[in-house]
Amino acid sequence: MRSIRRDRGGAKRVSVLGIVNLLLPALFPSWRFFDVIGPSPRIELCQFDTPQDDLPEHDQTVWRECRQRPAHVGFRGMLKDFFWNAAWNESLHLANCAERIIQGQTEHCSREIRLRLRADLLRDADIETLPAFFRFRLVFVSQAEDRLRRDILFVSPTYRSVDPLDQ
Repeated sequence: MRSIRRDRGGAKRVSVLGIVNLLLPALFPSWRFFDVIGPSPRIELCQFDTPQDDLPEHDQTVWRECRQRPAHVGFRGMLKDFFWNAAWNESLHLANCAERIIQGQTEHCSREIRLRLRADLLRDADIETLPAFFRFRLVFVSQAEDRLRRDILFVSPTYRSVDPLDQ
């Protein structure tokens, strides 16, 4: 259906249904836009008190997932998030930075992740009890046969939890 029609006098008339048909692809894009849809990297964080702490990369007790998604979102929350969800937008930006780190663009993307994780740490914890250092890593989770496979593709250097240059 065309969104603009001409009436008997030759004047242009806009159809509401036609406008909705034009807006639907913008609101709900096709997944065929992407060449491949693969696993997105998860960002995990580890905190410790001294920079010499030798952290095993595969020890699950010290690493925790950053910005975990809620287990359940109610209808009202979904409706609000459909129109405004700044936290999710920032999480998508972090996932984009993580994907670019894997592609070799490490300096800028690592800095972006570090700054946002540091802000999360300072917002969620008391500065007096906050461990002095942290690291992050990128983990790709995929399904291999009947189990989940976790591939660690990047581990950051050690960073200070509080850095006056970032504030």
